Amino acid sequence: QVQLVESGGGLVQAGGSLRLSCAASGSAFSVNAMGWYRQAPGKQRELVAQITSGGFTTYADSVKGRFTISRDNAKNTVYLQMNDLKPEDTAVYYCNTRLFWGQGTQVTVSS
Repeated sequence: QVQLVESGGGLVQAGGSLRLSCAASGSAFSVNAMGWYRQAPGKQRELVAQITSGGFTTYADSVKGRFTISRDNAKNTVYLQMNDLKPEDTAVYYCNTRLFWGQGTQVTVSS
């Protein structure tokens, strides 16, 4: 069993930055890929960024160059640094590994 707890969301103006954190409990954190997803009202959940156990990263085209995913295996934590935020980044952001999801954290970007 894995528990994921996100934090770091909030309200920010366009052009601002936020850093999301996802703390994982349970075993074998370091061997699993971790991902950040988001879901805006009325839209499907979409992959934002993913990082493998070896540190290989992938990003949605809409966030490339603005968002950075990273992980600290010693702390069982994955991060999402979000810069140059835009109103269209407004969504609930979820942490994921395998079949497990966090409760989500709200990110709101005002114009």
